[in-house]
Amino acid sequence: MLAFWESGYETTSISDLTAAMGVTAPSIYTAFGDKKRLFLEAMRRYAGDPDDLKKTLALAPTARDAVARMMEDAARLYTGDSTPKGCLLASAAATGSRDAADVRDATAQERRVIRAIIIERIEKDVELGLLSPDTKASVLADTALAVTQGMSVLARDGADRNSLLAVAQASLNGWPDYLK
Repeated sequence: MLAFWESGYETTSISDLTAAMGVTAPSIYTAFGDKKRLFLEAMRRYAGDPDDLKKTLALAPTARDAVARMMEDAARLYTGDSTPKGCLLASAAATGSRDAADVRDATAQERRVIRAIIIERIEKDVELGLLSPDTKASVLADTALAVTQGMSVLARDGADRNSLLAVAQASLNGWPDYLK
């Protein structure tokens, strides 16, 4: 996972993967079939179980608090001392060849799942009367994802954790007021 995260899908070679995993190339092919399937497994591990994200977001008092927590967690992850900078979903599959289309599609699908979970959490606040009925859940979710993915790029460019947290906070200031 770390090799793909650091170098991207296309530029990570089988020899990079064997060195990172401490196994032989035939072992990788036996266990995963090919590099693409190994990447997809690494991506699923990185993204985690969508039900865990749902539970985490459900525990927050509001959708805004849930998204704030998600962004704070992203800032910590993107600037970790023991991981590459940025987000695996944003950086590892940012490729241009047609051979990597399946990888791009899979990472986009992971982001769509996250988006749907955020929308669901925002819609819950609307249903509970915490947010106005005219709240655009999809726009708020898209903004949260765009900012989070942008934070990844900033981290790859050298931004520190405090800078990313400031960006997250600034974006959250654009959320609609909660009804009293």
